[in-house]
Amino acid sequence: MAQPRSHIQFILNDTPVRCSDVSPNEMLLDFLRLNRRLTGTKEGCAEGDCGACTVLVGRLGEGGLVYETVNACIRFLASLDGCHVVTVEALSRGGQLHPIQDAMVREHGSQCGFCTPGIVMSLYALWMENAQPDADDIERALQGNLCRCTGYGAILRAAQAVVGDPQSDPLRAGRASIERQLRAYQDQTRVEMNASDGLVIIPCDVDDFADALAQNPEATIVAGATDVGLWVTKFMRPIAPVIHIGHLTELQSVSVSSDHLILGAGVTYSGFHAALRAHFPQLEEFWARIGGWQVRNMGTIGGNIANGSPIGDMPPMLIALGAKIILRKGSRRREIDLERFFIEYGKQDLDAGEFLERIHVPLPDQADILAVHKISKRKDEDISSVCGAFLIRCDAGGIAQARIAFGGMAGTPKRARAVEQRLIGKPWTHDTVLGALDGFAEDFSPISDVRASAEYRALVARNLLVRVFKENPPNGEAAA
Repeated sequence: MAQPRSHIQFILNDTPVRCSDVSPNEMLLDFLRLNRRLTGTKEGCAEGDCGACTVLVGRLGEGGLVYETVNACIRFLASLDGCHVVTVEALSRGGQLHPIQDAMVREHGSQCGFCTPGIVMSLYALWMENAQPDADDIERALQGNLCRCTGYGAILRAAQAVVGDPQSDPLRAGRASIERQLRAYQDQTRVEMNASDGLVIIPCDVDDFADALAQNPEATIVAGATDVGLWVTKFMRPIAPVIHIGHLTELQSVSVSSDHLILGAGVTYSGFHAALRAHFPQLEEFWARIGGWQVRNMGTIGGNIANGSPIGDMPPMLIALGAKIILRKGSRRREIDLERFFIEYGKQDLDAGEFLERIHVPLPDQADILAVHKISKRKDEDISSVCGAFLIRCDAGGIAQARIAFGGMAGTPKRARAVEQRLIGKPWTHDTVLGALDGFAEDFSPISDVRASAEYRALVARNLLVRVFKENPPNGEAAA
């Protein structure tokens, strides 16, 4: 193996940047504001919730250079090796406002102005993709941006009042030059930086990642940082040594076999959207409620599984679908049912030096009833109080299969097996559903916390099964 490189290199707006001895805990936001004095990017929440710190990060992929909105407050500086970072300062040129900024001024979309740079960057990313967005497009783009002052109406009007052609935008016009510079950075070499507060490793490929983790089994693995970032910004938790894997394209593949969808563990929520739309279109509404645009661009499917949270949004859906996962340690791999991965609160079936490599998701039949419902205090950008996933398969004899899984109802994501048994073999009718509800008391003993009481969770779980029936009544039977 080539000698590891001891620095990261990236482009910040128009300037090449080279950094050595980067701290494992250093965030992009701090680097921008304190090191480079680019203070247009603001710190509001320091947890990826308010969007005031939104910037664009471009990375080379199979389709060329792709830019995405991210939260700089929880994006580790070390993860930017080989990237192009674009801040709000890059938009106005020669004293002339960018069309997005000009529209915000004309439509009075800013009051105190603190959140405005982040909103501008989100609208800029949307405009580069879609110069004529409708109201739904704009609202989705702004899910991850909070504003205390304007009530959003003026911001929505500004987004629809932008005058200009994205094809003439400097970022698009200079893309070929940026691509050439970023390709020159791709030296297929591991990065190792030993700062005073710990080691940072950026492996060159998945095999190198497996080797690095075998050598440092206690390392914190960072993919999207939507969870680990908060360990640093909110809990001041040391995380070194750190291995960054968000750049590993081998972990970001999505492929389809005759009856399975195969996901690399590093596929982001945004990266999975096209496959979801094609194979699970009934889950579009659920998908749009997972975080905001920035979080969906950063967070990974594998990360949501591997952190083992009982309120993660992905495990209930994947368990209901019957997903299996591939775990790897060195060159050895093993396959297990996803539901068996979660042992108890805070404990997963994962050996030291082992990592989640792939997820295999069975594709449902077209006639299957598939539903996932997320219940939270806030519609957008909120953690689930309860998340219920349902797959019901019927044949001439009644309910042939029922797979029901919940998050927020136990110390781990968990199947409702007693409920399932009360359904299987019986007709898909309102009476059958009502007769199965008592099974929830056997399956779950939820707790009370700041998000919901135990009684509320128990009632919601029962009501969600009834809701699934009412939204998917049998042929010839009207929903009650």
